Amino acid sequence: MIDLVWGADPPASAVNIIHKYIGALRRLMEPGLPLRAPGSYLLRHGDGYQFVAGPATLDLVTFRRLVSSAKSKLGQDRAAEALDDYVEALRLCHGTAGGALADSVAASAVLTGIDGEFFDTVVAAAELAVQLRQPDRVLSSLRLAGEMGRLNEIVHASLVTTLAAAGHQAEALATFGAIRLRLADELGIDPGNDLQNTQRRALTQTAMPPAEDVAALQVVATPAAVIPAQLPPDLPLFVGRESELTLLADLVSGGQAAGRTSPLVIAMAGMGGVGKSTLSVHFAHLNAGKFTDGQLYLDLQGHLGEDENVAAGDALRSLLYALGVAAPDVPDTVDARTGLYRSLTAGKRILVVLDNVRDVAQVRPLLPNSAQSLVLVSSRQPLVGLAVLDGAHLLGVDLPDMPTARQLLKRRLTGPPRRTDASSSATIDEIIELCGRLPLALAILAARLTARPQLSFATVATELRDGARRLQAFPCGRGVSDPRTAFSWSYRQLSPAAARLFRLLSVTLSSGVARPACISLSGREPAETEAALDELAEMGLVTEHEDGRFTSHVLVKAYADELFRHTEPPPERKSTISRLLQHYLHSSFNAQVILEPNRTPIQPPPPLPGVMPERLRNYAEAFQWFAVRREMLKEAVQVAADLGYGIVPWQLALTMQQYLQWAGYYQDWGEIMRAALHAARQCGDVVGEAHSLRSLAGARHSFGDYNEALRLLSEALHIYEERGMRLEQALIHTNSHRVYSALGRHDLAVEHSKEAQSLFRDLGNRRSENLSLFYQGKSLVDMGHFDQAIPVLRQVLEVNQQIGRGIEEGEIRNAIACNLAELGRLDEAVEQLELSAQTSGQVGHRPNHFDALRRLTDLLITTGDMDGARQALERAHAVLREFQGGGTESMRAELAELALKLGPDATGN
Repeated sequence: MIDLVWGADPPASAVNIIHKYIGALRRLMEPGLPLRAPGSYLLRHGDGYQFVAGPATLDLVTFRRLVSSAKSKLGQDRAAEALDDYVEALRLCHGTAGGALADSVAASAVLTGIDGEFFDTVVAAAELAVQLRQPDRVLSSLRLAGEMGRLNEIVHASLVTTLAAAGHQAEALATFGAIRLRLADELGIDPGNDLQNTQRRALTQTAMPPAEDVAALQVVATPAAVIPAQLPPDLPLFVGRESELTLLADLVSGGQAAGRTSPLVIAMAGMGGVGKSTLSVHFAHLNAGKFTDGQLYLDLQGHLGEDENVAAGDALRSLLYALGVAAPDVPDTVDARTGLYRSLTAGKRILVVLDNVRDVAQVRPLLPNSAQSLVLVSSRQPLVGLAVLDGAHLLGVDLPDMPTARQLLKRRLTGPPRRTDASSSATIDEIIELCGRLPLALAILAARLTARPQLSFATVATELRDGARRLQAFPCGRGVSDPRTAFSWSYRQLSPAAARLFRLLSVTLSSGVARPACISLSGREPAETEAALDELAEMGLVTEHEDGRFTSHVLVKAYADELFRHTEPPPERKSTISRLLQHYLHSSFNAQVILEPNRTPIQPPPPLPGVMPERLRNYAEAFQWFAVRREMLKEAVQVAADLGYGIVPWQLALTMQQYLQWAGYYQDWGEIMRAALHAARQCGDVVGEAHSLRSLAGARHSFGDYNEALRLLSEALHIYEERGMRLEQALIHTNSHRVYSALGRHDLAVEHSKEAQSLFRDLGNRRSENLSLFYQGKSLVDMGHFDQAIPVLRQVLEVNQQIGRGIEEGEIRNAIACNLAELGRLDEAVEQLELSAQTSGQVGHRPNHFDALRRLTDLLITTGDMDGARQALERAHAVLREFQGGGTESMRAELAELALKLGPDATGN
């Protein structure tokens, strides 16, 4: 027995488990049996057990005895008694013999033989029952046989004949249609002659044998024609959805083209409360007149879960009732109901609205058999299988735009007119955004405001601003579903892994989260997390964007946060947030290393178990990674600063500096470093304070606030000198050179660059030493020492190309071009500026790219090449538009001055 259950690898407790199984079996056979009692059937026998039930206990023995008795009585012309024995025997069969327990060819043969005995008996009994005008007595057994032998033509021929004899002509024809389709789909054959003959007899109602008293025959006619009109009332306050309605109308118009052989099916999907049902019913009312054979409507309640939704068989029963089929004539099996439904809808112009569909299996049997029919389906998840198998058109129903949402809210405020001014209009817009533009939420708030005229917009907005209590602003009454309830229906259908991830996603940042970050957030295996994430997307609880981010609706996220706080213990809540923040820190550090900043990146401490940082392969990937995740990283710094745990804010902030500087996000740069500086000072982290001061100085320099930049650099230098941090001191001197150069204090600038060069040389940092030499050469140009600058700048460019530092090449060529222009070598200067613009554009260094094009424009004006200058100016404007906020005020002023030199046609617009 152990081998049969576990094979070659049984557990150590196998014997004990077998004992428990035997005990359970004994109590199934004898429900009142006390624990550990041996019972009457399963007795110990050596090292095993013996089943000792006698012949009177076994249904198969009884079945065979009754069948033998029936055959004997038939030979004695005792037909009525024979039918009684047959019916009693058939009642002993409840399904396929052995179920799926056959584990060998021999066992399969035995069990198949038992099923064959049942088939033979039920066919013989049915023939006798029809002769005796008692077909109803064997119908239930015949239907069971039809389910067991789905391709058995003899059984189905008997079933069709008996149904027709019992007066169920519609079900008989539907049964024939179902077996015919099955034979064609699965075996590629047509029904045999016997089965086809039974169909013809059913059609002509000649299944019952002739009798002298014709009035005794019960022949049930095809149900009378009924034109159903089941659509729910249309919403009188319907607004918007013009694009969706236009698309639906186009599909219906196109679906009426000649040659169509199947119904037009449109499956609408969207999150709970987005308005799918309202849209489908509204469109159905607009088009109901085109479907002259009626409109059917069913709420399949698929959003309530597997145990509460309407099964396909029950849905078919409802549809058949609507089409005029009397309750006694509704077939017992799903296949038979499907066949009858298709027969009754064949060739009809019927509109079917199937609301709240759970899955494809629930809806497929409900599709009418008519190319002139329209089926509108709504579901919380895209019914991809319906498109694949039935050619359905999939339509996503998204949130309304802001003007439509505003119109929806105002139109539903049906009470006394409220006074609105600029302030209240802004509050209304804030309410709409805090509701995430969800129509269900807006409808509830409108009803609440209407019911309570004294309730102000400002009060509602205040309630919604509190993220932890946001959903409490939506009270639900009897018969009204609030957002929390709507979301809970979807949540209850999730697998345990997806439900956990849904709760954890409540801590993600407002800008969204990518798959790799979800894996770290979860702390589980990547495959498990990705499957859970896909499940959430299918259920409409998260939205996947083209750039790979996943976001949650603001109210869905509030619901997830409620669950997170009530379900996860405090240590898990803290570690979840920490894993997410550490993912961003370590991933950003990896990307920063590839960008190769001027200083070696500061290695963060090891992450928590389960954190899987992203690793980028090259410069382009790293730069793009920062571009996509900039908002996430910015928010992560602030979250870490507010919480005081997870990561050290300044460590993440510093990993972002190069990208923010080179991509022109000066405002973000300043905001992030101020948050990091504040956090470092709050916890007494002096080194972190110095790093933040130095980086913030760079942001202020970019905005032209040179005095503030020098003050910040001086504070940072003092801390570095106290702690003997020589690399950081060198970097401070490099930064000071740039600021003093901008102030025109070239003597001080050179002094700082020489100090930096000396420190870099002592540290063996050749790259930064070369950069310090470049700053000296640049100062030589600024001071008018053009001949002295030439060899210095050439040496700097040569070394730069040797070490592969493309990020500085653009700035070096800019300086070389300025020097050449001062020497009157204008063509060479133009060439250097073009190379600078090209190199800077390739590496994404927008400040250098802009500066090269600005200088090129000015130089071309000097040479008289006005067309070339206009083209260069337009290129400079294009780069400037890529800067955050359209660049700094001084940048815009420089281009405006150049445009004035070129005339009215060079505005850059």
